[in-house]
Amino acid sequence: MMKNTEEATFGAGCFWCVEACFKALDGVIDAFPGYAGGDTLNPTYNEVCSGNTNHAEVVRVVYDADKVSFTQLLEVFFFVHDPTQLNRQGNDIGTQYRSVIFHHTEEQSLIAKKTIQKLMDEKLWTNPIVTQIEPLTSFYRAEDYHHDYLQFNPENTYCQFVVRPKYEKFKLVFADLLKD
Repeated sequence: MMKNTEEATFGAGCFWCVEACFKALDGVIDAFPGYAGGDTLNPTYNEVCSGNTNHAEVVRVVYDADKVSFTQLLEVFFFVHDPTQLNRQGNDIGTQYRSVIFHHTEEQSLIAKKTIQKLMDEKLWTNPIVTQIEPLTSFYRAEDYHHDYLQFNPENTYCQFVVRPKYEKFKLVFADLLKD
C-alpha cells in the first residue's frame, strides 16, 4: 500500500525529548534531530549551542498523512514544550531552543497560524505564545550520537530529570495515538 508521506519540522527546545515523542506516534515513519533556520552551512552541535549560528535544534518528522495529521503533530508539539518561553525551554537558554515551526508548505503555515490563534483564544497559557512560523529553507541532520538519544542514553542525568518525565507524561496523554 502506498503511503501519503509528508514532512514537518519543529523546534521545541532540546531535540532529545521532542524526537522521542514524535517517534512514538503511530503514522510517524521517522523522526530525527537536526538544525534549521540559521546562517551557518553544515553547523555542528557545538556551533549551534554557542548561539552564534541562528539555527534552532529541531526534529524533522516524516509521516504518513493518512495515519497522523499535521494538526495532530501540532498538538504534540504544543504539549511537549512551553510555547510562551522566548528563546528558551526551562534551563535551556538561547535562540537554539526557540519555539518554531518550519513549514514545508503554505498549507502547513496556514494550519499552524490557525492553531496558534485558537490556542491563544482558549488562553491555555497566561503568557502569549511566541512560537515562530517560518518556511524551511535549510535543514542539517544532527550528528549521529544525537539520534535516539533517550533510547541509547537513559542514564544521562538530563534524560533522567528532564527528558524522561516529559516523555512519560506525553505517553499518558497521547496513549491513543501511539504505535503498538
